[in-house]
Formats: sequence, structure tokens, C-alpha cells
Amino acid sequence: MPIQYYIFLCLGLFSIGMVGVLTRRNAIIVFMCIELMLNAVNLLLVAFSKMYHAIGLQTQAGSLAGIDAQIFVFFIMVVAAAEVSVGLAIIVMMYRNVHSVDINFLNRLKN
Repeated sequence: MPIQYYIFLCLGLFSIGMVGVLTRRNAIIVFMCIELMLNAVNLLLVAFSKMYHAIGLQTQAGSLAGIDAQIFVFFIMVVAAAEVSVGLAIIVMMYRNVHSVDINFLNRLKN
């Protein structure tokens, strides 16, 4: 499959996530959109890694070029899992105290 398909797919996913972050007020929806943006970047990184690995195999048989990006994506997913657990804990505590997950309430906490 050509790399352009991956680029357009990731551009669409990242755009949906960006619009969701900028327009929504619900903290859970915003959190999901941030994860969608992160996964779009991960998908694009793996697609470029696969392309670079295929080019490396054409020039030298048994080449491991391009595998590093996939390992990097694995570590990004591990950090994202930790981010999800902390973020959902914050959202649950906010809901317990305020009985709402509206982001605008967080601006009022500064005063």
C-alpha cells in the first residue's frame, strides 16, 4: 500500500482529534481526542518505519533499518497507558467533587 494512504488517514485522524479538543467541553471527550491524535502520530511513525525498512531490505538483505521507530512507538504506548490512568483518575476525582466533567469548571479553580 502506498505511503500516501497512511499519510491521508493519519491526517484525517489527527484533524478529527484536533477539532474535538478545540470544540468539546466534556473532559472525557477531550481526553479521547488527545489519545486519537497520539495514535495517529504512532500510526504514521510505524508507516514510515515500514517504508524505511523496505528500502533497507532492497539495498542490503537482512537489514534492521527502520525497526527503531517501532520500538519508539511501543514506548510511546506505554507512556500513553500511564497517562490514561492518571488522566482518568483526575477526571473521576473532579466528577466526585463537582458532579460534572465540564472543562470550564477548571478555570474557576484558579481563583
